[in-house]
Order: sequence, then C-alpha cells, then structure tokens
Amino acid sequence: MKVSNCMTRNVQIANPEQSIREVADMMGRLDAGVMPVGDNDRLVGMITDRDIAIRGVAMGMGPDAKVRDVMSAEVKYCFDDEDVEEVLENMGHLQVRRLPVLNHDKRLVGIISLGDLATNGEAAEAGAALTGISKPGGEHSQTAH
Repeated sequence: MKVSNCMTRNVQIANPEQSIREVADMMGRLDAGVMPVGDNDRLVGMITDRDIAIRGVAMGMGPDAKVRDVMSAEVKYCFDDEDVEEVLENMGHLQVRRLPVLNHDKRLVGIISLGDLATNGEAAEAGAALTGISKPGGEHSQTAH
C-alpha cells in the first residue's frame, strides 16, 4: 500500500511568523499535537505542543513568541508514493509518530500517523514501529542528555 492511500490530506499549516498562542489555539481546535510549518508553499519545519511547552514556555518565552523560535527546522518526511512498510520502519527508527508527506516537487500534500496506518490495515507494522518509537533515547527522550 502507498502512503497516499492512507494519509490525512488537507492539513492545516502554521506560518513561522505566527505566535505560539495562535498555533496552540489552532492545535486545540484541531485536536492535534503537531502542525507542519510552511512558508511560501514550502515545508520549513514542524511544531508540536511539546515544542511550545519546552522550547517556548519553559525557556521563558511568552505567548507572542514566534513559531520560528520554537519549531523544529530539521524535518523528517516521506513521499506520497512510498510503500507504507518502508515508512513505518523509518518512523520506528526515527522514533516519531507522524511524518509530513511531500510529493516529488517537495510540496506538502498530507501527513501520516501511526493511527492512520493502524486503521488502514497495517496494524502489525504499526505495532512494530511503535515498539521502536517507545525505546528509551532518541531526540525527544525524557532522559537527561
């Protein structure tokens, strides 16, 4: 199965110049913990509720701080024509639960999550990816670095 068959389309995109307050409000309305950040139709980052809390609030930034100041600029992504098995393996290795989906023109066309994959017939593979994601360590580990 290809990523395009099970990804979420019509993804809301944050702008790097928006305030973290605006993006947090958008996340709340969407019931989402992550949003792609785009500038001129290009993916330039990802922002999570954790970024807002740890890189924003915990570092003393107020609600008017800009998304660009707390987002992750190094974005891992997949392509819409990739096989989901490869993407799931990559998600486990990267220890991420979601990836933005790009076409080969590097335009954002969707987002894929473990939940999308698990509910579209890839439950066993999603479970294997979750095992990799749940291992201690990684970029988002709560252990001291």
